[in-house]
Amino acid sequence: MRRKGFFQTWLLCVVMALTVSAHLVEGQIRYTIPEEMTVGSFVGNIGTDLGLEPKRLVSGKARVFTTGDSEYVGLDREKGHLIVKERIDREQLCGELSACSTSFNVILENPIELYRVNVDILDINDNSPVFPRGEIEIEISELAPPGARFSLESAIDPDVGRNTLQTYILHPTDNFNLNIQSRADGSKNVEMVLQTALDREQKTNHYLTLTAVDGGKPQRSGTAKIHILVLDVNDNAPVFSQSSYKTSVVENAAKGTFVTTVSATDADETNYNIQYYFEHPSATVKALFTIDSESGEVSVKGEIDYEKHKQFKIKVTAKDHGGLTDSSEILIDVIDANDITPKITIMSFSGALPEDAGLGTVVAIINIQDLDSGDNGRVTCSLDRDLPFKIESSLTNDYSLVTDSTLDREQTQEYNITITAADGGSPPLSSKETLTLKISDVNDHAPQFQQQTYNAYVLENNSPSVSIISVKAEDADWGPNARVSYFVAGGYLNGDPLTSYISINSDSGVIYAVKSFDFEQLKSFRIQVKAQDGGSPPLSSNTTLNIFIQDQNDNAPQILYPVQTSSSVVAEMVPRSADVGYLVTKVVAVDVDSGQNAWLSYKLQKATDRALFEVGAQNGEIRTVRQVTDKDAVKHRLTVVVEDNGQPSRSATVIVNVAVADSFPEVISEFTNFNHDTTYSDNLTFYLILALAVVSVLFIFSLIAIISVKIYRWRQNRLFYKSAPNLPVIPYYPPVYADGTLQRVYNYEMCGTTDSRMSDIKFVRPYSQNTLVNMSRAGTVQREKKEQEEEDDLSLEVRLFFTVLTDLAFICTRCCHSVQCYVLVCLLNS
Repeated sequence: MRRKGFFQTWLLCVVMALTVSAHLVEGQIRYTIPEEMTVGSFVGNIGTDLGLEPKRLVSGKARVFTTGDSEYVGLDREKGHLIVKERIDREQLCGELSACSTSFNVILENPIELYRVNVDILDINDNSPVFPRGEIEIEISELAPPGARFSLESAIDPDVGRNTLQTYILHPTDNFNLNIQSRADGSKNVEMVLQTALDREQKTNHYLTLTAVDGGKPQRSGTAKIHILVLDVNDNAPVFSQSSYKTSVVENAAKGTFVTTVSATDADETNYNIQYYFEHPSATVKALFTIDSESGEVSVKGEIDYEKHKQFKIKVTAKDHGGLTDSSEILIDVIDANDITPKITIMSFSGALPEDAGLGTVVAIINIQDLDSGDNGRVTCSLDRDLPFKIESSLTNDYSLVTDSTLDREQTQEYNITITAADGGSPPLSSKETLTLKISDVNDHAPQFQQQTYNAYVLENNSPSVSIISVKAEDADWGPNARVSYFVAGGYLNGDPLTSYISINSDSGVIYAVKSFDFEQLKSFRIQVKAQDGGSPPLSSNTTLNIFIQDQNDNAPQILYPVQTSSSVVAEMVPRSADVGYLVTKVVAVDVDSGQNAWLSYKLQKATDRALFEVGAQNGEIRTVRQVTDKDAVKHRLTVVVEDNGQPSRSATVIVNVAVADSFPEVISEFTNFNHDTTYSDNLTFYLILALAVVSVLFIFSLIAIISVKIYRWRQNRLFYKSAPNLPVIPYYPPVYADGTLQRVYNYEMCGTTDSRMSDIKFVRPYSQNTLVNMSRAGTVQREKKEQEEEDDLSLEVRLFFTVLTDLAFICTRCCHSVQCYVLVCLLNS
């Protein structure tokens, strides 16, 4: 026995080794294994068969995905082996189907790959034939003629092929033989045929053994005991109206739904009461159908499911009162109803996708199953609304969700993708599955400043590290790609780097002063601020910042004139005959500040009730406010205060010495009383007097030459005018017009001075052409006027000369205050 068991085990291993095979067809791979393999048994090397390295299976997180409730085959990632994970019973998995297989998908990620694996399950002889009942009772009339047939209940063997039921053996065979018939579906119909007539009087009961044998190796068998009771007087057996009945029923039909009616007739008048019953019904048939024993009506008893059973074969027997029987068969086809909603299974899904993902990037792999048939099981997959994704069909019942257009996280950060699977039934059934896909950020946006140009204002004399302005840039990206840092672009100002003037907080964008600014040295400058994000590679943008230094009143007015020195005293002379408003001098001051800080006002610091002078508040002009009297002192010391308009204001003072006299000798003594340094160098006075002398000599020679020329021209004109009456009157026409075509002549009055800014020209009126007729009469007037103008020019030149000399002498008095200069001024004025 042990040797026989060892031989069977060895033979099973050989069969497994010969039957396990693998081949790859159109992205699918198929293996063949026998049923009932132990858990952990080797099925196939998927790594070798698909050309995948074991590390790819590990890095890709390879896994097995099956749509059923049971997972028969598992995956050993480390070795790339497919192994048996659960016990496989072919009869439980496929029932009566001879071809049995299970399929599943192997999924890899990063990138996503999908492979379909089919495993064919081979039958082994693990089931013995079994009769529905261990003992069969048959009533046979003693008048049954030889050749009478008696149908027996068939044995059941769930194995298929050679391993299923092959034949029956009857023992003993004294009165009966077996008639075995093969049906179209491969099953066996067994009948017991009477060979010799029975004699109830000799033997009432007969006991036989019926053995059912399969074709497996080793061979298996099952037995049933047959008890034959010999009856008396029943000559005719019932006969069915049809050898087989064919009908159909809709799945999910309500309980009690009529299916069909079987009927049989019996020629015996005394045995017409026929009983109907299912012969050897399976548990499924018993649960789903029932037959009325009197009428033969078959009806629905349970819930029929097309997806489990598509057809039923039920053997029915009619038995008369005398024990004679007849058999028939009922074929019930189940009509599919659209009662199953498509089932959506997400096989693989990446919950996040970068926004720069290319077109056709796989987002998810989806499996959709509908166990209905025909149009009821034909599924279409779609997306609910317009999204940048689409559904593509990869393998049977498998779909891929891929990108169909470009993604932009700044517009849409998250997508709720609703997948709808609908079948073709009427009405159609559908199911939905919603996937939430987050779009991860890519650094595709540079920071953007709120303004292209910023203007900042800061008071001069500011304290270092004072905050000037805050700039802000925003980045539409997210996370590190939107983390903005601020920098000052490189540059120089007055030879120094810009960073020595200002600094910026790289996180907040607040700009600080590094040093104290001086408006008088630096009024404004410009810098470039750079905003850079934290992406890789980083993106940046620039903005311009104009910094304006605002003035503060930190400078007092400066006196430009009169000049105050320790070695000289400035003195202005006012004649006693000066009118009211006589301009004595003008105080000139400036303030290096700007704006209202540089608006200057002038006032006298000390003013008596009978003040002789006043100063213009805006222009600094010192003028007389009344006539000079004999009581007024000759020497006056005026203190002028110059004040700006700042807050607080700043001021400066200047001393102006004024002498009231008509002639120089009257003030000489007064001048000598002024406190000044007499050691002032006389070289300047000498040079000024020398310059006056040289100018005077040159002017005298020039004047003599001019007078000589004028006398010569005067004599020539006198000779010409005396001969003029003998000449004809010839009217004058401008050369740009033809004779007699001048239509209008213009007359002007002009007042000219040595200062071009004081000249004036006046338009009087136009003259008509008739005026030219009197040109001869006007010639005399013109000649007289020309002579007068020449005399005036001569006197004007003389006056101009003396004016120049007087100015030079005045400059001398202002510069050196010497007695010689004052004497010269007095002589020139006289």
